[in-house]
Amino acid sequence: MQHDRRLPFHFPTRYANVLSSSQRSANDPVRLFYLLLLGVFVMPALAAPVAARAQAPAPRGGLQRAEVHGAVYDSIAGRPLVGALVQLVAADSGSTYGRTAVSDSLGAFRFADAPSGRFTLGFYHAVLDSLGLEPLLRTITVADGGSVRADLATPSAARLRMAICGAPTPQNSGAVVMGIVRDATARAPASGVTVIAEWLELSFGTGGMNRRMPRRLATTRETGWFAICHVPSPGSMTLMATRGADSTATIQIEVSSSGLLRRELYLGAARVVAAVPPPRDSARQDSTALQVRRVHVGEGRLTGSVRATTDGRPLAGAQISILEGPQTRTNARGEWTLTDAPPGTRLLEVRAVGYYPERRAVDIVDSVAPLRIALATFKSVLDTMKISATRTVDMNLLGFQERRRSSMGRFLTPRDIAVRQPFVTSEIFRSVPGLFLDRTMDAEEKVMMRGLFEDRCEPAIYINGQWMNGLTSGDLDGFIRPTEIAGIEVYMAGQVPTQFQPGLGGCGSLVFWTK
Repeated sequence: MQHDRRLPFHFPTRYANVLSSSQRSANDPVRLFYLLLLGVFVMPALAAPVAARAQAPAPRGGLQRAEVHGAVYDSIAGRPLVGALVQLVAADSGSTYGRTAVSDSLGAFRFADAPSGRFTLGFYHAVLDSLGLEPLLRTITVADGGSVRADLATPSAARLRMAICGAPTPQNSGAVVMGIVRDATARAPASGVTVIAEWLELSFGTGGMNRRMPRRLATTRETGWFAICHVPSPGSMTLMATRGADSTATIQIEVSSSGLLRRELYLGAARVVAAVPPPRDSARQDSTALQVRRVHVGEGRLTGSVRATTDGRPLAGAQISILEGPQTRTNARGEWTLTDAPPGTRLLEVRAVGYYPERRAVDIVDSVAPLRIALATFKSVLDTMKISATRTVDMNLLGFQERRRSSMGRFLTPRDIAVRQPFVTSEIFRSVPGLFLDRTMDAEEKVMMRGLFEDRCEPAIYINGQWMNGLTSGDLDGFIRPTEIAGIEVYMAGQVPTQFQPGLGGCGSLVFWTK
């Protein structure tokens, strides 16, 4: 593991106070502990072994050495902090004692040869950087031949929220999303980057349901650190970073009830090339639609493998693609390599015939570890849904009928479906106004919907109340046969009930209920 600072640390001998939110910009790192360069010990060259860097003089007068031990804990994640660099440094004048240890898999550390006196104990870990913290320190006193237990921990989520955003109010949750933006090539902190957070808020008034899309911005400092306060907690939101012509993908994140989320973003340069998509369904051709789409490519490289969750067997021929970027397929061993990938934080999509697709955020950087992806079969997902649906089928249909009487959407009953005589489920939408069967850049056909502010968008799809992200027309046909459908609800943008609006979908929704 490489660390870009503070080895060895120059620890202070006292603490500094936390600045209140009124004393500090919301975009500044939280400096809970300022380093005061008072007593600095000198160590040999960094190339020497850690144990030989700072040797204390031999004990005199028969004094016995003491043991200092403890554990480092991540209070936010609720688990031990592995790989923390822990340092014990003499605080008394005239002493040159200094030792460094690395916390183990349980977060534990141990110093076995400490002389008597006062010491400053602290640790450094990459987590501190992402939280905008200096090394966290405490003072301990060691007696001859004794044993001192001294644990270390990151501040709690509540304490960090208070320090960064101030106390929560009825209007503001006090929740915060924070982290560091780094250059995808050098992994150095990236300054002057704009980080954008958005989320969907729904409210109900005399005029019906109102939709609002709050947007918050933060600009990274020289350390790459950012913080965005008063985000929904718990709740879903999107996050992206941009500087000049470079930007990350827009990723969806979940803020937990703890009210604090840290997320590192990687910013990389990408070239944009033009590509012509496959022709659309001629029966639904739209002369205003864009015929050329942008594809992002770069110098990045990503590798991995795809297996089935049921038996662990490799999935050959699975399609791997970066959203709006290059794509490839797995070999007979389920392995794949993406070249010419745009570096930085991107969205990866994995599909295989008969399996539920997966979309996840990935960081395309140098020497990134291979990705291990497991896909569940459509049958296993559908079986789980059917077990749940059989217990509530009557309630589902009652809800369908109630919304049919009061909502603004379009509702299709089994009789409506039978009149259309579809061979597969996706064919139902060829005759529904505002819906299209459209082919994407990778030749996959999807059900698309006319949007309010764009030509076509991809609606959210729900089956028996469960959101099914990223289904193609073929996926939908494999999930449900026309004869199995008890009802379909079609909602255009602005009509969607709250329970059928995932995150920041904003396009519209298709809701299927099975018999």
